[in-house]
Amino acid sequence: MSQMRVDARPVQELRADVLVVGGGASGLAVAVTAARQNLSVILIERYGFCGGGAVAGLSGTVCGLFAASEGTSVRPCQMVHGFVDEFLAVMRAKNGLSAPVRYGKTFTLVHNPIIWREAADHLLQAAGVKVLLHTLVTSVFMDGDRVVGVEASTKQGRLIIMGAVVVDASGDADVCAMAGLDTFMGDQGRVQNPTMLFRLQGVDVPRFLGVYGEDSILGYEIADLIEHVSDTGEFSLPRRKIFLFPTPNPHELLCNCTRIVGDDGRDLNPVLLEDMSAAERLGRLQARQYADFFRKYLAGCEQSFLVDTGVQVGVRQSRQINGLACLAGQDVVRAVKRPDGIARSPWPIELHSGKAPKLVWIIDDYYEIPYGCFVPNRGEGLLVAGRCLSAEHEAMASARVTAQCFSYGQAIGHAAALCVKEDIAPRAVDGRDLRLLLNRDGALLD
Repeated sequence: MSQMRVDARPVQELRADVLVVGGGASGLAVAVTAARQNLSVILIERYGFCGGGAVAGLSGTVCGLFAASEGTSVRPCQMVHGFVDEFLAVMRAKNGLSAPVRYGKTFTLVHNPIIWREAADHLLQAAGVKVLLHTLVTSVFMDGDRVVGVEASTKQGRLIIMGAVVVDASGDADVCAMAGLDTFMGDQGRVQNPTMLFRLQGVDVPRFLGVYGEDSILGYEIADLIEHVSDTGEFSLPRRKIFLFPTPNPHELLCNCTRIVGDDGRDLNPVLLEDMSAAERLGRLQARQYADFFRKYLAGCEQSFLVDTGVQVGVRQSRQINGLACLAGQDVVRAVKRPDGIARSPWPIELHSGKAPKLVWIIDDYYEIPYGCFVPNRGEGLLVAGRCLSAEHEAMASARVTAQCFSYGQAIGHAAALCVKEDIAPRAVDGRDLRLLLNRDGALLD
């Protein structure tokens, strides 16, 4: 008997000026920014909500907003503005955002992931974006070397969506990879290990902070204790340096402490099916081990309990594009500024591997990311936004965080609008022109 591939469900066709794939921080900002230019915008998202790594991955913090400074008495100094200010204002109005929380030499904000989803819904609906949830891109349509649309799978059936400009905000450069464009993975294929974040409730947070201090990076006494209980075999805790953040919810800590590698000790690749399947299983096991350790050994956690893990394991790094420009590690540490810079970042290089993350701080300064990092070096009709930008391994360890993803999205939303309105290719957009538009739109780059 011959075999045929069959899908008898109906095929629906849609068209938009701007098609955005992925509803994380960058995709949200792209879609809202472009829609406000009186363009038709479709945003497709594989989950039933927007938020990307911040929500599905439960990363839980808005990192990259504030300057890093020496000393413990320094107050938060915000250096990144624009669309992120508007999003945070909506979050604050819904009581979904913490005050600044100390993170080493800088600060971060901790958010409520439920309210993040509501804030995204509000902004997208107000801007008139057509949002298609539970929609997974399966292939792309090409006209020569130009990306002109995608095919997606839904429970209703196949969906064909064409866009004058397509923006890959998938986080994993999925559209670029499907189109056969040039991508790479980390440092010679080695990427930062994934992390399963989780929330711990029932915590006496004032007592916890009174004992361990305001810094969400716990000190060496806890690192040494983790090593001790791991060496004795009482718990299996592969990461010593851990981050615990009080959240906007009472009696709750957000826990960034797992280090997921394969059963054979190998770093797991987030775009490999078997690796990600293993990462989810191992991440849940580690989350339970750390939660039990906290309840037994940490002050204020005696009555605590594990209430939630990420919908998926948190991914820091996977595919990235080869762009017209590439952000270098030295650009970060030297705080390089650029006339075509369309976003700024004061966030440190934060490399997660081994028992303790490596942090390289930028003190009282910031660097800028050029527009060319978001334009593939070949192929037309396509832009990227988010952590699949063109950047060296160590630069990526700084440039991937949430505040910057909002900035990238705002910039690429304006770039996509320029392409549609002026009928030009993404590579023809001048980053200096984008910078002017962004300054008018509240980014305060100059």
